[in-house]
Order: sequence, then structure tokens, then C-alpha cells
Amino acid sequence: MENTILIGGIGGQGVMVFGQLLCYTAVETTDKYVTYFPSYGMEKRGGTSNCYVTISDDPVGAPKAEKASYVVVLADPAMDKFQNTLLPGGTMFVDSSVCTKKTHRTDVDVVEVPAGEIARELGDARVANLCMIGAFIGYTQVLPPEKVLATAFKKVGSKRPELNALNEAAFYRGLEIGTAARGRKKDAN
Repeated sequence: MENTILIGGIGGQGVMVFGQLLCYTAVETTDKYVTYFPSYGMEKRGGTSNCYVTISDDPVGAPKAEKASYVVVLADPAMDKFQNTLLPGGTMFVDSSVCTKKTHRTDVDVVEVPAGEIARELGDARVANLCMIGAFIGYTQVLPPEKVLATAFKKVGSKRPELNALNEAAFYRGLEIGTAARGRKKDAN
């Protein structure tokens, strides 16, 4: 089984952290093959950025996939640029509190997560990406949630320990949303 994931947004939203947490968790807690391919806009903060992550049972042929099983959209420019990268039948995760645009795709599943709103409710906009990661993990079950959260504490929490409680709360709120969306899809099939 190969999971190809494209995470897109703008600089400062935690796009790279999202991809890195998936990679670190997969490398440190599974026997899967993993690739990570970051791409930064020239502008740095405020410019577009994205990363490709592949988590596979078999060796990975190329670090950047032409099409992705999953696309995570954290901002409108990412919707414009990456929605056609998603494979038919794939799933798109959208931060619905930031993205005003909707996908034109009718051949994909969409999971809307009000991550920015949840982060503001919790008191810090910086934890929105952990909410999105939680939703992604809850829906895909590509990695164990407790392992992803432990990696977040280890990698992000070591630099900003004051955010650990907020990151945990955001992650679990997202996890609930993703798990519920997975249940609805399962019930529909």
C-alpha cells in the first residue's frame, strides 16, 4: 500500500511541519518506506509552499508523485494550484475557516476542517496545523494517532513546550472530525 500526500498552503501555516511530522512518525515507529519533498515559494512567509510525502510498504520510486492519494489544502492559492493533483476517488482535506474557494472536483471526497477557527478558540492560531494533522490521521488511519502526537511533542514541543497542551487539544479536535468523516463515508458505502 502506498499513500501519496500533498500538503499545500502559504508560508507560516506549518505546511512543512505537517509533512515532517508524518515522515518522522513513519520512520521512527514503522517499517515503512518514506519520502519527503518540500517546495518553498520564493517569497518565504506569505508565499506558497507545499510538500509531498509518500508512506509505502514498498520502496518508493520517486520522491514527488504526479498525482496524490490525499491533498491537504490550507489556503486558497493551494486549492487553485493543487486540486487537480488529487487522484480520482482521493480525498481532499480543506481548512474551511481559511479557504473560501471550493473544489470543482466531483470525483473526490472532501473533508472540511475548521482548523483556523478551532485554533483561535483554543487561543493560538499556530496550532491549526495540528488540528489538520489530527483530521488527516483520523480519516486515513495511515499512522497511529498516539505516535503522531508523541512525535509532535518531541519535534515541536522541544522548541515550544508552552504549545504542547494546545497542540494536543487541537490534534484531538481534528482527530474527532476526521474519524467522524471516515465513519460517514463508511456508512455511505
